[in-house]
Amino acid sequence: LSGSITTSITNGLSEREANDALTAHVCKGPQQHEEVCLGLFTLLLTEPPQAQRCYRDLTLVNRDGMNVVLIKINQILMEKFLKLQDVCRTQLVWLVRELVKSGVIGADGVLMTLMKQIAGGDITSKNLWLAENVLDILVEQREWVLKSGMLVAMSVYTYLRLIVDHGTPSLLPLRQREVDFCVGLLRERFMECFIIGRDLVRLLQNVARIPEMELLWRDLLHNPQALSPQFTGLLQLLTSRTSRKFLACRLTPDMETKLLFMTSRVRFGQQKRYQDWFQRQYLSTAESQSLRCDLIRYICGVVHPSNEVLSSDILPRWAIIGWLLTTCTSNVAASNAKLALFYDWLFFNPEKDSIMNIEPAILVMHHSMKPHPAITATLLDFMCRIIPHFFPPLEVQVRQGVFNSLNFIMEKRVLAHLAPLFDNPKLDRELRSMLRERFPEFCSSPSPPTEVKMEESVPMEMDNHVLDKEDGCYDNTDATFSDDEEELNNKGKKREFRFHQIKETFIDEPADITPYVDQLDETLKEKVLQLQKSSDTETQCEVMQEIVDLILEEDFESEQMSALASCLSELFKSHFRGDVLPEEISEESLEESVCKPVCLIFRNLCQMQEDNSGFSVLLDMLAELYQKQPKIGYHLLYYLKASKAAAGKMSLYESFAQATALGDLHTCLMMDMKACQEDDVRLLCYLTPSIYSEFPDETLRSGELLNMIVAVIDSTQLQELMCHVMMGNLVMFRKDSVLNILIQSLDWETFEQYSTWQLFLAHSIPLETIIPILQHLKYKEHPEALSCLLLQLRRENPSEEMVKMVLSRPCHQEDQFTTSILRHWAAKHDDLLAEHIKALLIKNNNMPRKRQSLRSSSSKLAQLTLEQMLEHLDCLRLSLNNTKNNFFSQTPILQALQHVQASCDEAHKMRFSDLFSLAEEYEDSSKPPKSRRKAPASSPRSRKGAAAPPANNEDDSASSSASEEEDSKPKPPKRKRKGSSAVGSDSD
Repeated sequence: LSGSITTSITNGLSEREANDALTAHVCKGPQQHEEVCLGLFTLLLTEPPQAQRCYRDLTLVNRDGMNVVLIKINQILMEKFLKLQDVCRTQLVWLVRELVKSGVIGADGVLMTLMKQIAGGDITSKNLWLAENVLDILVEQREWVLKSGMLVAMSVYTYLRLIVDHGTPSLLPLRQREVDFCVGLLRERFMECFIIGRDLVRLLQNVARIPEMELLWRDLLHNPQALSPQFTGLLQLLTSRTSRKFLACRLTPDMETKLLFMTSRVRFGQQKRYQDWFQRQYLSTAESQSLRCDLIRYICGVVHPSNEVLSSDILPRWAIIGWLLTTCTSNVAASNAKLALFYDWLFFNPEKDSIMNIEPAILVMHHSMKPHPAITATLLDFMCRIIPHFFPPLEVQVRQGVFNSLNFIMEKRVLAHLAPLFDNPKLDRELRSMLRERFPEFCSSPSPPTEVKMEESVPMEMDNHVLDKEDGCYDNTDATFSDDEEELNNKGKKREFRFHQIKETFIDEPADITPYVDQLDETLKEKVLQLQKSSDTETQCEVMQEIVDLILEEDFESEQMSALASCLSELFKSHFRGDVLPEEISEESLEESVCKPVCLIFRNLCQMQEDNSGFSVLLDMLAELYQKQPKIGYHLLYYLKASKAAAGKMSLYESFAQATALGDLHTCLMMDMKACQEDDVRLLCYLTPSIYSEFPDETLRSGELLNMIVAVIDSTQLQELMCHVMMGNLVMFRKDSVLNILIQSLDWETFEQYSTWQLFLAHSIPLETIIPILQHLKYKEHPEALSCLLLQLRRENPSEEMVKMVLSRPCHQEDQFTTSILRHWAAKHDDLLAEHIKALLIKNNNMPRKRQSLRSSSSKLAQLTLEQMLEHLDCLRLSLNNTKNNFFSQTPILQALQHVQASCDEAHKMRFSDLFSLAEEYEDSSKPPKSRRKAPASSPRSRKGAAAPPANNEDDSASSSASEEEDSKPKPPKRKRKGSSAVGSDSD
């Protein structure tokens, strides 16, 4: 459209007239300016013969230093570059070259974005063309390049990495140009390249055998002053952490988007299709072996998920890294990938480096121990051998870096103990001996490892063939990365990951078990084929029982288990579709619902003793089936609750969880409940009471399961759950964890939060247990929690802690929470509220002002300060004006105000003069003249409209004695005021 507008303006005009017309149109306003600039930009990309003229016109008519065009170029480079036709791609590179020649401000940013499009591990003609053309720009405009330190460092980092890919004879001329370019910049501007950090050494190591690079490498090791007087040596570089900018620059925007999608949107168990797509797209060629290092460094150093993602079932980082390690087909690539994984360990400094950079390596080793011990062994072996071999003169520092890493991992409780990893029977004797020699401090532990979940939601399945294509996730949906975007829907929206999931469709086709059934022995094969031919449930159950009996025979070959599980998952596919729970729940309907062939395995397990040899065999069978069909998990939970034969056998699920590849009850339970939530909300609600009562340690310690429930239930189901709570059948909160769960819920959706509060209020947990949550609540961000708390607080008799928490909220004109609850308490519990406020005022007034100021400014949570209390009391006073409420005429309040007034500074006296005037009038009518302060000195305002002092309260002996006690010690407050007035002034 912009191109059409520009063409229509200049159509039929001479060159001078066209320029004048464009200039006149541009001057009409910002919109017209943008239209003309983008119109010329469009013509420049699509009409090469007119490119020179369009660029000249663009430089003449633009009024914003090419800003509109630069923004559009960056947008195209980040989102559309792969879709550009060859002509447009060529013209875009030409335009970037012209912008650089013209020295346009911001052209360096565009050039760095263009460099990001040069893919690593790719020697296709288009990628080589781009690498050559960008290098031409950098070499031709060297003086301009040297003006930007970041561009110098980014260019060196990019081309040092690309040199590795350009080693074939046909690419040697290009590689030589790249080597000359990098060596020149490194020698001339080494300290600007120094900002790259330790990854500069890693890249130089990979190219150090090239003659020119070898000379530079020797200077780096033995003569650092030759490179720069400020450079002290290799250790200085290796202890400098590499910025995320450099780690991210070696992934194209498309690669980066896909990886971020997998680490933020894909659930564990459903990653195979995305990994397969990524491998086909970027990792399928021999040259792409070098790309693994870039991906691993990016995941370790850039992808640092939020706490919300870490605590969810999203695919964890270590699982992706483990998969990448298994795709390495050459020893060199595997060694480089392991170095990339451990690189931040070698010179790790807890004060400067992040736990997130070293966490994936330890978790890959930890989770691979059971399913893939060879991977754990090779990583542990690499960790041991890298210490003396990385760079012998720095062996001591490398050893200390690895020791710091392991120590920090234990300190942060990524793993509580390392002994089960380092001294595991699955490792060979030589490796265990080497680990004991290198790390004796970590090879003994009094207890088994208990893991604090930072990133691992579930154990890794790195083998590409563990999950079948159809059955590798909770349901049979398939999903793809989208190569096309819907322009209309995305117009004006913030750029998001554009991946479209294909909706689930069921096609009733006969189960195809041909690939698996031939792997079974004749007897078992016959029974499986008989099961396939059977149509009625009763016959299928009989055949299934015969299959179970065959499994339990002593001569059953365990090698058949995987093939048998694949057959059963195919044959029972229809059993896992549709609703599990009967429409009408009764004893008969429940028993009928568990009379399915797959339930025969459950029933046999329930009838066995755990020490029976057949018990573990059946569990292994069930675990194999679970890998093929994850829905089996919540079907087992349903059977254990619904079947009479399984009464009291819910603990069987724990044995099942430990037998699976997950090997962890909490992870297995959360995954199964998540699958149930997505398939059948009614069943989720039905299972909830049993799950909470049977597995309290797994369900009550966090809000993970609660969030699953409240995210999908409706109001009827919420009311049913509340009834279960009221009847004692369900406990969803306990005192030691309820506060943390409610704080977690503050980020949930509105209905989810309201449901959570309703369920909490159905319990008999004292409100004081969760009242500290008030410190986390902001009136604009957390209205759900504030409204629920407000309604509950109005039913409570105020305690001092409640009043303290209410008063500790910041005072905002729009936030009526504190005023409204104080007003309610003042009407219903005036004497109790007055005593609490008096105690808090006197306590805070006696605290040194400086300490108050420091405490309130340094803490992230709201702290109760004297000024805050006075602000809230003043708001309450204004709220009670023109009402018959006599709250401020009570003796405790007046005494407290008098106490505060005696020691506060002049600024506070002026600010809260109307509030203090209440106390002064009380003082005037109740104190002997000689002990009274002079009213005019402390309150310059008129006393008109102040509440009258309650004479009858002065007859109370307790009040009188308290008042006399206050008046008998006037000097200390005066000294305090004198000594603290300056501090008070500073804090104001």
